[in-house]
Amino acid sequence: MSIFRFPVLVWLGIGILIISLGIRQSFGIFMMPISMSFDVGREFFSFAIALQNLLFGVFQPFVGMAADRFGSKKVIMLGAIAYGLGLLLTSLSSTADMFYISISMLVGLGLSATSYVVVLGAVAKVVPAEHTAKAFGLTTAAGSFGMFAVIPGAQSLLIHFDWQTALQVFAILCCVMLAFASFMKTAKIKSNSPEHVDEQTLSQALKQACTNRNYWLIHMGFFVCGFHVMFIATHLPSYLADKHLDSSTAALALAYVGIFNIFGSYFWGVMGDKFNKRYVMSSLYLVRTMVIAAFVTLPVTDNTAALFGAAIGFCWLGTVPLTSGLVRQIFGARYLSTLYGLVFFTHQIGSFLGAWIGGRIYDYYGSYEPIWWSTVVLAFVAALLHLPIDDRPMVAKSIPAL
Repeated sequence: MSIFRFPVLVWLGIGILIISLGIRQSFGIFMMPISMSFDVGREFFSFAIALQNLLFGVFQPFVGMAADRFGSKKVIMLGAIAYGLGLLLTSLSSTADMFYISISMLVGLGLSATSYVVVLGAVAKVVPAEHTAKAFGLTTAAGSFGMFAVIPGAQSLLIHFDWQTALQVFAILCCVMLAFASFMKTAKIKSNSPEHVDEQTLSQALKQACTNRNYWLIHMGFFVCGFHVMFIATHLPSYLADKHLDSSTAALALAYVGIFNIFGSYFWGVMGDKFNKRYVMSSLYLVRTMVIAAFVTLPVTDNTAALFGAAIGFCWLGTVPLTSGLVRQIFGARYLSTLYGLVFFTHQIGSFLGAWIGGRIYDYYGSYEPIWWSTVVLAFVAALLHLPIDDRPMVAKSIPAL
């Protein structure tokens, strides 16, 4: 199936992800101005973003279940409202408590309901199983395009105005997500690949997945992805500033992450449709291992920062179509939002630790070097974890409810 023949819902989901994830991935460039505004160290902002990502993950299984039961449209619309409100209140925050509640809790809830779990769950129901990874790769690439499009705009707003104004502009963008979601309609499409029987209940699907060793290996691999993504997105600008590079270099590096992930996410998705997803996933993590190791070994310059952004961007969110594709391949599409939501929760635990521990280690040691080398080791471990996964589809059985 050509990407141009994908249903309209896929393209609406792409628009939603461009805005939702574009805003989210820009938070790293707000660390310095917000920390200076509140007159605190970097751990203050790091912990807020870490908590946001943890709550982002905590909410995922619940919004996934809600999407499976009530439909993605309603969940995304409510999420867009929470997202916009959270950004607006963050811009008006004058105390640490208000700042944490708005940017961590409300934005975390909004992200949960407007990002991959809900959108990919909707896409899975309208795209044939044999084209799932490609469709997921295209949809994942949308979040990367948002990163490329939003970060330079955010940097410009910070230069010409202040961080409060930038967040208020982001809040207005959430209204566009609300409009896109209002047009979403889900209709199940026929597939040439065998699917699970619809009679399986949610509790049966959960028990089947939670007693499956392969499901937990997928969880562990995605934990590493979360650790990598949020550590780099949150701390790369500060790391480059410590190396005496201009803030525009950090914004450009993150923009390269976004634009190269547009190609990378689609590439890894296509590879996942053509070859065994677990081997493709192992290859992706081996690439990450080499890219991060090279970056922390070579001298940090404008050129190496740009090259790192491009290289890590190519394998940045390629894990998403492969991980969600593995979950669908093994367990089916019926409860994908729920099952992938639980996997994404594990991803967000990794994100929480990556964002928070990065700031914690820096404040303690005055250096990011220990955490950079930890990410290298974790990438190699993740490559090994995917090799023993049995990705053969499971037959939905009548399993006693939980």
